[in-house]
Amino acid sequence: MLEEVIAAFERKDYQTAAKLLKPLLKDSPENPWVQFYLARLQEVSGKRQEAEKIYRQLLRVTVNNKILSQARQGLQRIEEIRQEERQRAIVQATAEPTNAEQGILVLEPINNELKTIAAAKFAQIMQIDAYTARLMLPSRSWRVYRTGKIGELQFYGTQLQQAGIPCFWLKISQIQQIQIYQVQYFSESPSKPTVVCSNEENQLGSLNFDWSEVTARVVGLLPIFEQVVDINVRGKLERKTQTQDYAQFCDLHLPGRRAILRIYDNGYEFQKGLEITPQATQNTIRINWNSLINWVDKKLPQVKVWSDFQPFGETVLDQTEVLNHIPSHIQIFRREQTNWDSAFQLYSGIVFVKNASTKS
Repeated sequence: MLEEVIAAFERKDYQTAAKLLKPLLKDSPENPWVQFYLARLQEVSGKRQEAEKIYRQLLRVTVNNKILSQARQGLQRIEEIRQEERQRAIVQATAEPTNAEQGILVLEPINNELKTIAAAKFAQIMQIDAYTARLMLPSRSWRVYRTGKIGELQFYGTQLQQAGIPCFWLKISQIQQIQIYQVQYFSESPSKPTVVCSNEENQLGSLNFDWSEVTARVVGLLPIFEQVVDINVRGKLERKTQTQDYAQFCDLHLPGRRAILRIYDNGYEFQKGLEITPQATQNTIRINWNSLINWVDKKLPQVKVWSDFQPFGETVLDQTEVLNHIPSHIQIFRREQTNWDSAFQLYSGIVFVKNASTKS
């Protein structure tokens, strides 16, 4: 009977092969050759997932070299078909000009208890090993996982979401198009709050807005680096770059205007405008800043504060391909450029775009 099954496969008469296999599966279900031809039948019928499962089972339990070799060939054929389908799908997904724009795929935090199962699915979808997949899945904050054409990122992101792995994708241009206004100070206003601020061309002006327009606040600390002289292990003097302090930032998001009001502790002129802090000129910057933030807190009691910049920044610092496309709009005097500035702009921009897309 098995010889007749083999003959049917050789002449590609799969209907006859299926009929001949039925009694064999009933009488000798454990026979590895019967299982192998069942897998072949599933494969040619387009049921590749079922075929793959049987092929892998045969690799675990069979010692017959011929079956092992053919099972491996079966797995290779299935993988080649998947690669072809994947490439066709990606080409189709990026065919439209808008889908060819550069974007980022962002992974959201996942519970450690779910990571083992999620890592296996993530590895299969992204075609990486399970160990690397587990390391890539974040626990604390967002992780920018991949850059590329937005259509391709949507293709992968949709599969990840369907597998229960939280993620989202957006175009880099969406972040680039946000207007950034550097707040100098809040000025007196009888009705609406007013800020004296400078735009991206460093032109000074004023902007009236309503507190109800603010949908999010993003806060973060950016390191201030200084050259210091230290003694190394050999007792010799050497110059090092060390973090000496941190600059404090607070972004107020105004999605209706596609704008961000950026407040920076060393850039805010506490002695001007509203008297938020009494005797501002005599206080330290830290005291003045805390008073300003407390005042903003009272104005925006219901607005969410996004404060996970630090762990996000640590994971994105070496992704220069992304950060080089993100002007920082950070006005800190630096002797050397640092990716921390663009990382903050990226983080705040992601919050802005994601919130806007959720509400639209």
